[in-house]
Amino acid sequence: MKSRTCFIRVGIGGWTYAPWRDNFYPSDLVHARELEYASRQVTAIEINGTYYSTQKPATFARWAAETPDDFIFSVKAPRYSTNRRILAEAGESVERFINSGIAELGKKLGPILWQFAPTKHFDIADMTAFLALLPTKIDGVKLRHVLDVRHDSFMTPDFFKLTRKYKVASVFTDSPDYPSFADFSTDFVYIRLMCSESKTKSGYPPKALDAWAARVKNIVDGLKPADGEAFPNITAQSKQDVARDVFLFFINGAKERAPDGAIALLKRLG
Repeated sequence: MKSRTCFIRVGIGGWTYAPWRDNFYPSDLVHARELEYASRQVTAIEINGTYYSTQKPATFARWAAETPDDFIFSVKAPRYSTNRRILAEAGESVERFINSGIAELGKKLGPILWQFAPTKHFDIADMTAFLALLPTKIDGVKLRHVLDVRHDSFMTPDFFKLTRKYKVASVFTDSPDYPSFADFSTDFVYIRLMCSESKTKSGYPPKALDAWAARVKNIVDGLKPADGEAFPNITAQSKQDVARDVFLFFINGAKERAPDGAIALLKRLG
């Protein structure tokens, strides 16, 4: 049953990467216009620079101005908020980031990605306190949050109950290095594909891209998957007959193939 009109956004991580000067960007394109160009080839970009340093409001405003009207940015929250022993003490860091100017992106602001270290274990009390720190809006702009937790201890019903309670998503990745959280806990699904290979132009074989196109179409249409198109490792609690937005990024692996992979998947999605 389709409950609302949903959308799919497919993209890459960042827009400044030296190898892309050889296989993605036109040879005569100046660096200052890389975002302008990239945002017209894909429909979303995950901003990684915010993970390492604080940006200014004017910077977010410029990024918004350089991109198409229907473009969306995912913003990676600072490591200072998540790479700490006690997450409940991250309040000041979270507030500083939320008020750093991300609202300047306006309707182009997509999910905020909170990435945790692979060594971070699940502690229900501490994670509950952390989720309570995450605001639902800023300057009238709705905020969506997604957790990139990377330790197997999070694969527990207690964690899934928390994500549903606070209406946050958990990242699904195809990487064998991290647990696969195919749990549909809110109104969007966030996918990070990390297994691209350099030997394939698009990073993934055509059949793999066909399968991903089928999966995300089913999610956005609120349809249960047909045989052979099931979302990998989906939890029993996930309701697959509810339409959801989908954000999918080609990240890591053979990163030089990421733009081609995103473009190839977008073509399959029409």
